[in-house]
Amino acid sequence: MAMPRKLKQMNLFNEGNSYQGQCGTVTLPKLTRKLEAWRGGVMDGSVKADLGMGDDGIQLEWTIGGYDLIAVRQYGITSASGVMLRWAGGAQRDDTGEIMAIEVVVRGRHEEIDFGDAAPGEDTEQKVVTTCSYYKLVVNGREELEIDLLNMIFRVDGVDRYEEMRRAIGL
Repeated sequence: MAMPRKLKQMNLFNEGNSYQGQCGTVTLPKLTRKLEAWRGGVMDGSVKADLGMGDDGIQLEWTIGGYDLIAVRQYGITSASGVMLRWAGGAQRDDTGEIMAIEVVVRGRHEEIDFGDAAPGEDTEQKVVTTCSYYKLVVNGREELEIDLLNMIFRVDGVDRYEEMRRAIGL
């Protein structure tokens, strides 16, 4: 019988600045595809055509304790890939003790900064939503996924899924 890998520790870095002891939660990006149903002649049912990434894009949401001026100073940055965030997690199996190193790197800009409720003697949290133009997932040092929306890069398990399309359009 096997036990699942469970997140035991994590840290978030903003442009190399560590949020050790400050980062409370991170909601990793949800990966979505935009699919459109197509049913042509002689087809007994529809098949969904893949039209690329979902329209909601790639977002990383994170919460830290207290107030963070780094994110505030990045707010309104003009470049779609102007802020780099790196999340590092350690997941462990309790049956074998095996630890999996998980790293997510994103580039984007902050869409929302929520300073939350301010009340004396109460906990203070700052929530940030970062919309991303770049996403990379690395597990145990191996690149599993890389999406670069601005440069038409989409690699899964080492396979460049857009290589032929880039060549077809002269890129």
